[in-house]
Amino acid sequence: MELIFLGTTAAIPSAARGHSAIALKYNNEVILWDCGEGTQRQLITSKTSFMKIKKIFITHFHGDHFLGLPGLIQTLSFARRKEDLNIYGPEGIKEIVKNILELGEYTLSYKIKVYEIFNGFELKEKKYRIKAIRVEHSIPCYGLIFQEEKGRVFLVEKAKALGLKPGPAYKKLQLGEKVKLGNKWIYPEDVLGEKKRGIKIVYSSDTRPCENVLKNCENAILIHDSTFDHELLENAIETKHSTCVEAAEVAKKGKAVRLYLTHISPRYKTSEKLLNQAREVFKNVEVAEDLLRVKLRSKDFGR
Repeated sequence: MELIFLGTTAAIPSAARGHSAIALKYNNEVILWDCGEGTQRQLITSKTSFMKIKKIFITHFHGDHFLGLPGLIQTLSFARRKEDLNIYGPEGIKEIVKNILELGEYTLSYKIKVYEIFNGFELKEKKYRIKAIRVEHSIPCYGLIFQEEKGRVFLVEKAKALGLKPGPAYKKLQLGEKVKLGNKWIYPEDVLGEKKRGIKIVYSSDTRPCENVLKNCENAILIHDSTFDHELLENAIETKHSTCVEAAEVAKKGKAVRLYLTHISPRYKTSEKLLNQAREVFKNVEVAEDLLRVKLRSKDFGR
């Protein structure tokens, strides 16, 4: 699994930072969180296949988070995509996609399926789930939680004690099937322990520090709004954004594993001030830069 920060600026792009977009590569799929202007070029630069994008989540309708959609949708069609594309967003997303499809002269080569998200919305797949949580911004806005689904720990020594040898029987039991050994049945619960902890990622999107993010970021990678340094707290309050210190406080109180600061105001030419202030509160923090790649491993998240 890999996170790729495609765009990390706030509102206005700079020479170093593009509009908001994060790609999550999981197995043979790319999930896109927000799609600001210029996202498709960042995908190409990062060598992330836009043809593997199966789902796009738009957190809210400020332009820096969704105005990359028209170009990406048309590019996928020019590339003769056939697979359905799923787009998720707040109430109004269906009308926005409808309007996008009426821009310019082109023929769509694939189907787009559009879904509205709400507080508590949950998409369940076999190996992961994605949940939407309402956050505190100037317009309706949703944070996103990715939770990898893992199986239970296989107790090898217990299986051996029951007379089972390594092989197909182990796999069947891990898949929840019972197996027969001689004249007795062995059930999954006989050899399975606690559920493994999969990778968890929380993306706050644009927000003031809020309870919905705080209570969901335990044992997670937290990607949090950090538009301002803490000397500009009043600006953050007025615009419904967060400072780097506030993001660090959420990570600390919420017991996050790691913190990435994003949505950085273009006033900052370097990230040093934001990083230093945040590290006074939470040590395991990094300021995300455009095209930063983060490899994720289950063992970093506990069991």
